[in-house]
Amino acid sequence: MSLDAHGIAEVLDEIARLLELSGENPFKIRAYHAGARLLETLTDDLDALIASGALAEKPGIGEALADKIAKLRKDGRLDFLDRLRASLPPGLPAILGIPGMGPKKTRRLWQELGVVDLAGLQAACEQGKVAELKGFGEKTQAAILAGIRNREAYGKRHLWASVEGVVTTLLAGLRALPQVARAEAAGSFRRNRETVGDLDFLVASDEPGPVMDWFTVQPGIVEVTARGQTKSSVRVEGGLQVDLRVVPPAQFFFALHHFTGSKEHNVAMRQRALQRGLSMSEWGFTAVGAAEAPGAATEADVFRALGLPWIPPELREGQGEIEAAEGGALPRLLEVGDLRGAFHNHTTASDGKSTLEQMAAAADALGWEYLGISDHSRTSAYAGGLEVERLLAQVSAIRALNASGRFRVRVLSGSEVDILKDGSLDYPDDILAKLDVVVASVHASMQLDEEAMTARIVRAIEHPLVHILGHSTGRLLLQRESYKVNLAKVVDAAAANGKCIELNSHPRRLDMDWTHWRRAAEKGVLCSINPDAHHADHLAYVRHGVAVARKGWLTPDQVLNTRPLDDVLRWLRRR
Repeated sequence: MSLDAHGIAEVLDEIARLLELSGENPFKIRAYHAGARLLETLTDDLDALIASGALAEKPGIGEALADKIAKLRKDGRLDFLDRLRASLPPGLPAILGIPGMGPKKTRRLWQELGVVDLAGLQAACEQGKVAELKGFGEKTQAAILAGIRNREAYGKRHLWASVEGVVTTLLAGLRALPQVARAEAAGSFRRNRETVGDLDFLVASDEPGPVMDWFTVQPGIVEVTARGQTKSSVRVEGGLQVDLRVVPPAQFFFALHHFTGSKEHNVAMRQRALQRGLSMSEWGFTAVGAAEAPGAATEADVFRALGLPWIPPELREGQGEIEAAEGGALPRLLEVGDLRGAFHNHTTASDGKSTLEQMAAAADALGWEYLGISDHSRTSAYAGGLEVERLLAQVSAIRALNASGRFRVRVLSGSEVDILKDGSLDYPDDILAKLDVVVASVHASMQLDEEAMTARIVRAIEHPLVHILGHSTGRLLLQRESYKVNLAKVVDAAAANGKCIELNSHPRRLDMDWTHWRRAAEKGVLCSINPDAHHADHLAYVRHGVAVARKGWLTPDQVLNTRPLDDVLRWLRRR
């Protein structure tokens, strides 16, 4: 299977990591990384470059690397990579998944302590051997053990975004089968939870046998754990379990509601049914006493039978959605089409992979009215943070780009400015005042206690030149826990100071969490759906943020970037 430019870039990065583990020449390692970066920012047609031989003429590519890229483009694999993987202990690359464990550290542990897998790494840490190595120490050893524990704890869950491709492929295949009347994904995936433990598929069919035959032989399946007449379970690459149930068409919408969940929502619905003389299950309604049991030709019919309007799956968490539906108070939830732009995005000026012009072109293609460029501030040197002179040069470049009329979108100058340990900001006020939008975020000193971290963030919110608080808890889903912070006090501070809180839409952040948005909105705090894009393609991440906003009951008027440009500019200039 062929790979696109981004897929090839991932392979080149993997080769570079494996070469570093092997102790290869640093120049060779950098060549593969450089090739990956070039492909990530490539604007030319890759196939045309390969066919003409022009790819080898690109800086840092050369004929040997161009040949490998061409092979990956055509076949999706390399014998060279297969041999490289085989030359290393198979458990070694897994160590790279532990935060802070790069190739150099991993190689040292392998060479000096004989660590070749996660079990060996854990044993070496527990015996204190890692702390004794020069350059490691007790803190690093403790951090490695915490990373291993997190990996084990999170190993049974998967990012929503990471399983979306599996869902799309399987649904398309199921719906194409002649025996299938309907097919849907259910469970926590349908409810748009940030992470899922497994996938549930539901099919309406009177001929389950051929459906099961098809399902259990799909590409990517590594194990068939159960094979029955109406239910089968498989495990796909990456350890994800996928369950398929086939039900008669007349029961489909009852089963869809039941297997969508949540448990709390279903319990409340069953109690409501009993109050109306009905027993409710995944098989349908059963009359209790003199009541008549209705059927369901749509999922809305299931709710209608209980005197309710249809409740969107995102809201089915047992958080008052049934009471709201009964009272006619369900919100008109935010949709992707309501967004007119975003404020927190990066370019090649810091750690982004797309230029200012490429980001503007991508925003134009989405039909956005405005695009905020908020590269990292100077303290984030690891991310190419901008010194004052570079920031001011970027502001001038943005103004010139807007004046040129090349793009319909209005580019807003900004910064994702670091909130320093004491709550002050990374740039002086006279510099911040020159920006259209200021996003303030915590990137370092995350080990503060809750009181100190909360005071730090509140101080930044109170700064008159800050517009938006970025990724308010610093979490990385399935990788890093939130820092300790009292979000209730943060929300109160945002409300008191008229500040916006970001819903960071990067699939690994989705921060602030959906559970806090109803209270924030009730306090009058505006949400900003931001992709935190580090590549032009990442602007599309806003749809993940919209999914979380919907779980948080947010409506379009509670989100800043649903407003037209003129209104947004007035809001930003209130200071």
